[in-house]
Amino acid sequence: MGQRILVTGATGTVGREVVAHLLEAGTRVRALARGPADLPPAAEIVRGDLTVPGSVRAAAEGADGLFLLWPFASAEGLEQVLAEVAGHVGRVVYLSSAAVRDNERQAEQLIERSGMAWTFLRPHAFAANALRWAEQIRGGDAVREPYGRAAVSPVHERDIAAVAARALTRDGHAGAVHELTGPHSLTQSEQARVIGEVIGRPVRWEEAAPQEARRQMLDRGWPPEIVDDVLRAQAGATTGPARVTATVEQVTGVAARTFRSWVAEHAHAFRARP
Repeated sequence: MGQRILVTGATGTVGREVVAHLLEAGTRVRALARGPADLPPAAEIVRGDLTVPGSVRAAAEGADGLFLLWPFASAEGLEQVLAEVAGHVGRVVYLSSAAVRDNERQAEQLIERSGMAWTFLRPHAFAANALRWAEQIRGGDAVREPYGRAAVSPVHERDIAAVAARALTRDGHAGAVHELTGPHSLTQSEQARVIGEVIGRPVRWEEAAPQEARRQMLDRGWPPEIVDDVLRAQAGATTGPARVTATVEQVTGVAARTFRSWVAEHAHAFRARP
């Protein structure tokens, strides 16, 4: 029998694609879910919750690897989860971020001490972050936010998942830290322009005050520390092009997907609905 990989966050933006990549490669997938999950029939869905370490231990029995997405703002509780799975799982691929926030650094340190072979994925901005503009674009011709000159190198969730699948199923990635980006640096205003070009009508950038954006994010329920972190990062990204790496191609053998290709796949989200 082939390898079996336990995937956490399997219904999320990246986790869903990890499941798809693993199944496509013929790898058996066990998806941890708190309830019914809309996943391919070939994926084995097991009930479990990262806040209940014993349930994760049961899910890890018979698994060879773990794709770990830790969705909490603190690393509290992770050490117990790692202790439960370490006796069953030989390798873990952890989805961190290029920012390596305090909780992510703590998580990485705990994983390093877990006894499992580990690989860290540190993606830059997700291309999917542009979905936060979808409502504005569907209803008008402008994106109103601060820091239009902030540059990022948007990475497609499929590319993150492709790297994860390689690290989970092939040798040579133990102890590796993979910094993942898309192939181009784009400012936020340039991303808005690309969306307009793809959907067939102009989309312009309308600069807003940071205080206005902060208020709106708080109103949407974002934690204040996350809001401030996002705005600080955007302000810091206005000084020049974003870093671009070749890691996706180096690991997978295929060039990273462009932001334009991501928009083309998600154009329906930005077009006005009948």
